[in-house]
Amino acid sequence: MRVLIFPLGSAGDVHPFLGVGAALAARGHDVIVATSGYFEPVVRKTGLQFASLGTAQDFEKVTQDPNLWHPKKAFETVVRKGIEPGYARTLEIAREFHQPGNTVIVGSTLAIGGRTAAEIVGAPFVTVHLAPSIFFSIDKPPLFAGMWWGPRVPRFATRFQFWVAKRLTDGIVLPSLNKFRAAHGLAPASDVVRQWWHSPRRVIGLFPAWFGPPQRDWPPQVRLTGFPMFDEQGHREPPEGLEEFLRAGDAPVIFTPGSAMAHGQDFFRQSVRACTLLGRRAILLSQFPETIPRDLPPSVRHFRYIPFSEVFPRAAALVSHGGIGTTAQALRAGIPHLVQHMAHDQLDNAQRLVELGVGESLAAAKYRAPAVAEKLGRLLKDPAVKQRSAELAARFEPEKWMAQTCDLIVEAGQQAGP
Repeated sequence: MRVLIFPLGSAGDVHPFLGVGAALAARGHDVIVATSGYFEPVVRKTGLQFASLGTAQDFEKVTQDPNLWHPKKAFETVVRKGIEPGYARTLEIAREFHQPGNTVIVGSTLAIGGRTAAEIVGAPFVTVHLAPSIFFSIDKPPLFAGMWWGPRVPRFATRFQFWVAKRLTDGIVLPSLNKFRAAHGLAPASDVVRQWWHSPRRVIGLFPAWFGPPQRDWPPQVRLTGFPMFDEQGHREPPEGLEEFLRAGDAPVIFTPGSAMAHGQDFFRQSVRACTLLGRRAILLSQFPETIPRDLPPSVRHFRYIPFSEVFPRAAALVSHGGIGTTAQALRAGIPHLVQHMAHDQLDNAQRLVELGVGESLAAAKYRAPAVAEKLGRLLKDPAVKQRSAELAARFEPEKWMAQTCDLIVEAGQQAGP
C-alpha cells in the first residue's frame, strides 16, 4: 500500500510521523512524506521518500515570527503563514502520488489541506493527533491560555468557551479553506477544531490512555496507541564535547524552549541564573545560538541539537516549553519536568504532568530565576516525584504502540467508502 503522510509544524510535530513512516516502510509499504524542505535531510536519512511542501527558507521565516508563541496569536500565525500557503501544493502532491485503490493519506492535526486533497482525489484519510488537547471534551476540557478551568467552572461556562473557540477559529480557518474547497466542487467545512479536523474514517491519538484518558464525548472513531518516540537517534553524530561534559560532574538539568523557538533569550538567561542559585550543572539546547547568554559558566554548556533519547536518561531533570514530543521523551527517561508554557498544547500537557505527579509549570511571564529555582529544586528533592517518574517510565511500550498505529492506518486504507 502507498502511504502519503502530511506532517505540518516544527520538529516535534514532524518527527513522530517519520517514526510511523519508517515502521510502515519496514512492513513493505511505499511511504512518501510531504512536509517542509527544512526536514528533507532527516526524511531521507530515515529512508523515506520526500515531497517538498514549501522551502526551508519559508519554514525559517515562520519561526522568526514572535507571534508563533503568543498565547492568543499563535493559532492564526500558524494558519496564515504555515497552512494556507500550502493548499495548492498539497493537492498537487496528492494527485501526483495517489494510486486509486492502493493509497491512504495520513495527516497531522494541522494538515487541513491534506484532508481536502484526499476528498478531491478520492483517497481514504486518517487524522493523527499528537496530544489530547485536540479533543474538546466537556467532561475534561483541554486547557488553553485565557480559559476558565478547574472544578468550580460550571459546564455551561465550558460550553460557552467552546462556542467562542469555534467562532474564533472558524473565522481564521474557513474563509480561505472554503474558497479552496469551493473551487474544487466540495461542500464547505465548518466547526473545524471541534469536529472537522477529525477524519470521519479514523482518528489516531499518538499518546497512551494513562496520559490522555479517553472521554465519552470524544469522536467515536478515535483510537489511542502511544507515543511514537522518534527523535533522529542514530541519524546524527553526538556533538563535540557532550560526552566529556556529561562525565565531568553530576547529571545536568536540560533546558530547551522548543526547536522552533527563535526568541528564547530571556528563557535561557533566567535558566542560567536559576542553575547558579541551585548550584546545578546545565545543558542548553537551541538551534539559535544568538539566544544563548555570552560567557556561560563552566557548569553550563550549549549544544544546538542532541536527540533527546540520548541525553534525557543521563539528566537530572528537564525544563522545557512542554511540547508533546519533548514531554514524552522526559516521561520515558523517568525524569521530572518543569514546563514554561506559552501557547498551543503546552498548558494542557503541563497540567497532565502535574496531575501525574512528575511535573510543575510556570507561565512564560512568571519564568524568573528565583521561581524556577524554587520549583525545580522541589522537583529534584522530592522522593515521591522520583518514584512516580520511574513508575511511568516503566509503562512505556513503544514497539507495541507503533505496531498498533501501523495496523490502524493500514486497516483504514483498506476499508471501503469515504
